[in-house]
Amino acid sequence: MERTDIKKWINKVFQITLPLILGAAILVWTYHGFDFGQVRQVLTEGMDYGWMSFSLVFGVLAHLFRGWRWNLALYPLGEYPKASNSVYAIFVSYAANLVVPRIGEVSRCGILSKFDNVSFSKSLGTVVSERLIDSVCVLLITGVTLVLQSGIFARFFRITGTDGAFFLHLFTSTNFYITVACIVAALVFLVWMIRNLAVFARVKGLIQNMWIGCMSIRKVHRPWLYIVYTAAIWACYFLHFYLTFYSFAFSASLGWMAGLVLFVVGSIAVIVPTPNGAGPWHFAVITMMMMYGVSKEDAGIFALLVHGIQTFLLILLGIYGLVALPLTNKHKN
Repeated sequence: MERTDIKKWINKVFQITLPLILGAAILVWTYHGFDFGQVRQVLTEGMDYGWMSFSLVFGVLAHLFRGWRWNLALYPLGEYPKASNSVYAIFVSYAANLVVPRIGEVSRCGILSKFDNVSFSKSLGTVVSERLIDSVCVLLITGVTLVLQSGIFARFFRITGTDGAFFLHLFTSTNFYITVACIVAALVFLVWMIRNLAVFARVKGLIQNMWIGCMSIRKVHRPWLYIVYTAAIWACYFLHFYLTFYSFAFSASLGWMAGLVLFVVGSIAVIVPTPNGAGPWHFAVITMMMMYGVSKEDAGIFALLVHGIQTFLLILLGIYGLVALPLTNKHKN
């Protein structure tokens, strides 16, 4: 086997196997000793499917707003994809991320390149800008939540082993090691992404176009609508999560502030490169739910069912997008 082939093989292993192993390891630790029979009982008797279904509506709406917002960033570049194609590309990208974390950002650009002849490099640049804007949104939401619920966060940091005093007991806290593992994994994956993106851009000569795509945010089409879409995306994300509280008796009375806190820690947890944040998301949400008096068993049920159902939605939307794209673009085939 040639050296280049070995390197490609290692990259594939890194992309697919390591995120799965990390997510599985954290899930196994989080759910060790858990009675999964309770999950079956809640599914048959203890879950309000009406609220759960209503929450999924906002999951779909968030994807729609994201697709429409993407078009506004592409217009200044002279790229005019069909709105439906942009939305379907978003559907497919989130499903693709379940297989290889963060590959969706590339796949959706490839879809528009195929069906609408959109410049791949320019659209990738708009995606980079989009991620930066989303990061700013997460930081703003986190900042507001920290101010409003500082006491809860202080307890969370103590329990997960990330406050200063706890460092005296480092070697007795499994939670601390999980927290560190998640941070390290996120940083390693970020470095790997930057290195591979730089190599790809240099080889293909796409740096200039990517930069143009990044800078398109300065001349975005209808900026106020772009801001409205951005606010709508994050409002839908929150409602997609928060409304699931009303699906279970043990979480229905927690209130919107608790929902905001759990939403923040969950949003931060999905930065860790595992399929849809599986593992880190469960660990963070369960730990924080216990801060609000929910038992570990009930919190485990909540995290398992909510994450599982929302992941299933992503799979369905991805399949729908893959089927709809060729059917709605027959004249271009």
